[in-house]
Amino acid sequence: MPWRRRASATAPVRADRTEKGRRAHMGMSVTIAAATEDDAERILKLQYLCYQGEAELYGDYSLAPLTQSLADLRAELDAGPVLVARLGDEVVGSVRATVDGDGTAVISGLMVHPRMQRHGLGGRLLAAVEERLAAERSARRYRLAAGHRNEGNLRLYRKWGYEPVATEQLTRKITLVTLEKGAASVHGDARQEAAALARSA
Repeated sequence: MPWRRRASATAPVRADRTEKGRRAHMGMSVTIAAATEDDAERILKLQYLCYQGEAELYGDYSLAPLTQSLADLRAELDAGPVLVARLGDEVVGSVRATVDGDGTAVISGLMVHPRMQRHGLGGRLLAAVEERLAAERSARRYRLAAGHRNEGNLRLYRKWGYEPVATEQLTRKITLVTLEKGAASVHGDARQEAAALARSA
């Protein structure tokens, strides 16, 4: 809708601040908890929605998250901790992980509903799964990966202290970037810093 001719020059700024406030409120009203068995289908639907952008980015709609069956997803969810972000009864985000024998936690499936992105949920989910992995699985390091063109995810991971350690050419179009960081207890000032990062992620 066009701006009215008599609108002041500061009106767009005030509107932008209002929108930012609304988004922040929406992000913080979301709760994060362990997934239940009933969430598997919701996670699969969210996964299909969230990876459309990734498929478009690479021009490849055969990506594994878009072709995964519900049975395969259930098996994957049984392998380690799975968290979901809920807005009311709706699952609007998720993340999962496994821990291998040497204490390396492999984090995967970090996703946020498109309409809820840029509300800090990605950072909150990442912080929550890291904390759970350290407390319950004695994780010594965290590892995750992203496609080389996924600047949003790569930027988020670097913000949370992850550093690239390897690349792998998956297909002619896709290079996978693996990032890692050491696990550390989050408490006191560190916890406050993590919370601040989550709000701004």
